[in-house]
Amino acid sequence: MMGQVTFDFQPQKKIYSVSELSLEIKGLLEKRFPDVWVTGEVSNFRGATSGHLYFTLKDASAQIRAVCFGNQARYLKFKPEDGISVIAHGHLSVYAARGEYQLYVDYLEPAGLGALQLAFEQLKQKLAAEGLFEAARKKALPVLPRTIGIVTSPTGAVIRDILRILKRRFRNMNVTLYPVKVQGEGAAEEIAAGIEYFNKHRAADVLIVGRGGGSLEDLWAFNEETVARAIAASKIPVISAVGHETDFTIADFVADLRAPTPSAAAELVVHRKQDFIDELRERARRMVHALRLKLSDARRQLTALRMHPVFQTMRNRVGEGAQRVDDGVVELNRLVQQKLAASRAAWIHSSAGLVRFDFRKLLRLKRAERDARAVKLQSEFARLLTARRNRLVQFDALLKERSPLTILTRGYSITRDAQGHIVRDAAHVAIGDDLSIRLARGELGATVTRKSQGRTA
Repeated sequence: MMGQVTFDFQPQKKIYSVSELSLEIKGLLEKRFPDVWVTGEVSNFRGATSGHLYFTLKDASAQIRAVCFGNQARYLKFKPEDGISVIAHGHLSVYAARGEYQLYVDYLEPAGLGALQLAFEQLKQKLAAEGLFEAARKKALPVLPRTIGIVTSPTGAVIRDILRILKRRFRNMNVTLYPVKVQGEGAAEEIAAGIEYFNKHRAADVLIVGRGGGSLEDLWAFNEETVARAIAASKIPVISAVGHETDFTIADFVADLRAPTPSAAAELVVHRKQDFIDELRERARRMVHALRLKLSDARRQLTALRMHPVFQTMRNRVGEGAQRVDDGVVELNRLVQQKLAASRAAWIHSSAGLVRFDFRKLLRLKRAERDARAVKLQSEFARLLTARRNRLVQFDALLKERSPLTILTRGYSITRDAQGHIVRDAAHVAIGDDLSIRLARGELGATVTRKSQGRTA
């Protein structure tokens, strides 16, 4: 009997590894959802140091993981936060390491609120928290800047308006323009570079940073953090002049002064030249008036000092000394004449006996005697003259030593009360009395705040 043959028609099993299955699902998802828009609320947001953003999108009944890599995240106009409703664009795929499908985001915008407006509010809150808007850190504008630096477009109406107004207000004011783009890609970096240039080279005393009006997108360069940081770091005062009066940018909050328009910035940066001239003339007039009053008061005080008994007594003493010197000179002349007369009489007496003596011998003797007496007389005269001069020097030194002005130079002073009387005793004044203190050079006014009765010598 032949054996029975059986056939197995069951299909062969396909067994996947985990990796194979994940790759299969990954391929299906990427093929089915290569371009998808998803709206939901952000939760579990986490920013990595690599620049990647990780978060979850959820609604009332479901959630999906999402990731935005750093090369895409840098172009986002705002930073996602938990609780914000957003609209995300990207594609679906599988993260094989965890076996989870997730949304790979390449674009993100707030749902209901524009991305630019949200980015504006976020940066504003961040910088405000750092204190960059505080009034205490604002720098005052110089009253009269030597050079005004302007960071703006070289071709717009803004620079023409600013120059026209500056020319009208202060014709010979120095102005330096740093030309930049004021909108579009790279504009924020150029504006920040302009501010840094003026600070690095100290090329201006005050800066005007601005542009004309426009939409939020047009003004966005002045809402960039790069520009805000450059303004905050500036050692030179910065005036923000962006757009129209109703336009506000981050630069306006950080700047030391906000001008409603670029034209208004030109009005604020420097006063009219004629105003300075008028102010200088008024100050010169007040200064001349004050100097005249000071001079008049000084003359009055000098007159009072000249009439003071102390100086009158000094003049009398000086006069007495001069009179003594004159008396000494007269006495010296009398003695000289007396000596000369005696010498002359002796010579005449000696001449009478010439007939009895040898004339030549007698003449030689008389000449010798006369010469000896002349030498003696000259010596006596010199001695007397030296003595008188020494006395005169002593008188002069005594006068200088006892002069009140000399005493003052040693650190002493003359104190008078409000009536001009010299104060010699602390008991003669009261607390609160006004005093005048005469020094070797100048005079001081003082008020008695403390006194003590010292011992008398």
